[in-house]
Amino acid sequence: MNSSIDLAESYANSGVEEMLNQLETELVGLKPVKTRIKEIAALLLVEKAREKFQLPSTIPGLHMSFTGRPGTGKTTVACKISQILHRLGYLEKGHVVTVTRDDLVGQYVGHTAPKTREKIKLAQGGVLFIDEAYYLYKQGNERDYGVESIEILLQDMERLQGRFMVIFAGYKDLMNDFYKSNPGLFSRISHHIDFPDYSNEELMKIANLFLDDRGYCFEKESYDSFNEYIKLRRNMPFFANARSIKNAIDRARLRQANRLFSTRNKHITREDLVSIKSEDILASRVFKGELEDSDEYLAKK
Repeated sequence: MNSSIDLAESYANSGVEEMLNQLETELVGLKPVKTRIKEIAALLLVEKAREKFQLPSTIPGLHMSFTGRPGTGKTTVACKISQILHRLGYLEKGHVVTVTRDDLVGQYVGHTAPKTREKIKLAQGGVLFIDEAYYLYKQGNERDYGVESIEILLQDMERLQGRFMVIFAGYKDLMNDFYKSNPGLFSRISHHIDFPDYSNEELMKIANLFLDDRGYCFEKESYDSFNEYIKLRRNMPFFANARSIKNAIDRARLRQANRLFSTRNKHITREDLVSIKSEDILASRVFKGELEDSDEYLAKK
């Protein structure tokens, strides 16, 4: 009788299901993203099964590209993917090293190579997450050292396949231009995943998750007010999806605290402490058609 492998048991023993369940509960929406991650996990589990039967098996290409606007969950998903690959034995540590151009590219001759190699070394056993990756390449600037960093990344993505993984991330249109500038880079990336903007309903769910996590809640009127806030804010400059919602909730908490403090000579109940009122939302400058302080800066981070 032929031996067999129970894939369901392998899946349960890997701990991947726990990671995927966390992804499902911690991130609102992003169905196409979650589907792709589940597909990658299934591929890796099947590759492990093939190894046990001594069938031809190679390390699947795992380098990825994440495209989408700020606040769509790219960094969070990168952390989950790294942990999943660690559980499956494809990454030794499962950590994430997040970098930008300034961390990889030097300002003078001979400075870029050691900076880039240092970050690759730190990412060994995990993921090197390169945010706003398109800034590595400056078209028309022959004296720019970003090209040198890209070449080193290309070499080690091939040479150290299976020892670390690279995720390039940024706005979709700028990332497309970036890949056009270097076809060799595009060909080394196995998975291109687009992170869509959240809908108004999903942003409202995210707001409630933020509040619940911090021990707050909306009242009926404040819920309606925040719904209106979302409609206005997403049509203004520098909207950063979940990040903008988090900032708005933090400002509402600030207004609530000042409102309660102004009544410090009165008794404060538990309900007072947990309730975000409509006035805490409507005081936002967004209702006057203006951005809040630091919105532009935070959206670009």
